[in-house]
Amino acid sequence: MREGIAVGLVGCGRWGRFILRDLLSLGCRVSVVARSDASRAAASEGGAAAIVASTSELPEVEGVVVAVPTQTHAQICDEALARGVPVFVEKPLSSDPADAARLGGEQRLFVMDKWRYHPGIEALAGIAREGELGLVVGLRSTRIGWGNPHDVDAVWILAPHDLALAVEILGELPEARSAVADSVGGVAHGLVGLLGERPWHALEVSSRSVERRREVTLVCEDGVAMLPSGYSDQLVVRREGSEPKQREVSTEFPLLRELRAFVEHLDGGPPPKSSAAEGAAIVQRIAELRALAGLAV
Repeated sequence: MREGIAVGLVGCGRWGRFILRDLLSLGCRVSVVARSDASRAAASEGGAAAIVASTSELPEVEGVVVAVPTQTHAQICDEALARGVPVFVEKPLSSDPADAARLGGEQRLFVMDKWRYHPGIEALAGIAREGELGLVVGLRSTRIGWGNPHDVDAVWILAPHDLALAVEILGELPEARSAVADSVGGVAHGLVGLLGERPWHALEVSSRSVERRREVTLVCEDGVAMLPSGYSDQLVVRREGSEPKQREVSTEFPLLRELRAFVEHLDGGPPPKSSAAEGAAIVQRIAELRALAGLAV
């Protein structure tokens, strides 16, 4: 991968500053769109080559990464795509199914589903694909904690991760079957959903849990394999009639791995894993789960 690939970054807030850090570590020259004083300071301190106030003011770039509040994803993606370069947008593609469906046809747009790049998730996908523990029965995923600093509710923020990892492990996005929600005063704090039949996917997301947990379990006919947390350096694999065994996995951060995939694409490599079409399908599935749980879409 050549040095000095020019990348535009729209947004340098709580998450964008980490994207800037990792793009620079990959040898990119990064120009940042930052509007607030805090974002401009983060971009300057982080080593941005240029700081501008709007997407239209970016210098010539070979690709754009979008890390702005969810409700502005569609608008900023439109602006970035107008530059004629590949665009990598943070999940979800949008919190508006209509906008997501419209953007889903963009061939140069990709979604930052970082859990598809998690080494532990890739290892679970390998176990499922190779039939190491027999036929896949289902998948359980738990993503719970306290608080939600985002501009949309916790279901829109957390559920895309779990649906994306289901695509990676199961090779498909199961159909929504049922869901219940933790909703107070019209605000959704969490959701428990069931998708598919065999294999099925049972997911739980919440921003109102007394414990923080990120856990993914692959259930197969001959045993189970579990990633205990997002920072685990091991899978736990247990066959029927055997004791649990640990299996080492890389601890390289998924954010860096997905950004590397995007930058390699800008240098002529294959596209990132999640297309705009897949991102739109995930938004539609969340909308279906929300409707089943009685939440506003």
